[in-house]
Amino acid sequence: MNLKNHFFERKNSVAKINHEDELAAEKLASEILDLLPSFSARPIVFVCIGTDRSTGDSLGPLIGTLLEEKDIAPYHVYGTLDDPIHAVNMDAKLTEIKQKHFNPFIIGIDACLGRLKSVGSIQVANGPVKPGAGVNKELPEVGDMHITGIVNVSGFMEFFVLQNTRLNLVLKMAKTIANGIFESSQQRSKKQDWPKLNWDLEAEQPTVAE
Repeated sequence: MNLKNHFFERKNSVAKINHEDELAAEKLASEILDLLPSFSARPIVFVCIGTDRSTGDSLGPLIGTLLEEKDIAPYHVYGTLDDPIHAVNMDAKLTEIKQKHFNPFIIGIDACLGRLKSVGSIQVANGPVKPGAGVNKELPEVGDMHITGIVNVSGFMEFFVLQNTRLNLVLKMAKTIANGIFESSQQRSKKQDWPKLNWDLEAEQPTVAE
């Protein structure tokens, strides 16, 4: 849970999208595609951070669970309600991901608290998210880029606020973010769906792979 939404490094400005915007998923997909490496062999991995033991902090695993139900190739997703990624197991999970995927491009997803007028907003930017920064926990930074959802107001009794965040809002935001990621996966798949060439060493001519 990233309680302070200024606790991540930015290379560019943060894009902010209201989850109630009719075009929120499309806008999120566009922002994701803009920040992903173009035509890279690096595997794209979404790491959804959080726990179902706290309503506000369940945003990440809800998104992971929704993505598991979709075909999001060429993406990979970790962190679900059944197998969450949180403070206790984060180091081990990140190590596992990096062992399974060579040089992955990681997108960290987490809930955060912010200003009242920003509640319900989805933020997308370059650089990692730092889970636990607002509660003085030493957790590793996650991601080459990040997506965060502002689920409630920061500044006072934050654990209490987090525990009493409305599930209705968190679920709506999770659905919007999952739909945006799915849309970006469809667009990226189309861009990468070029005929693959195999070289005929004897003829020294490329042939289209079947």
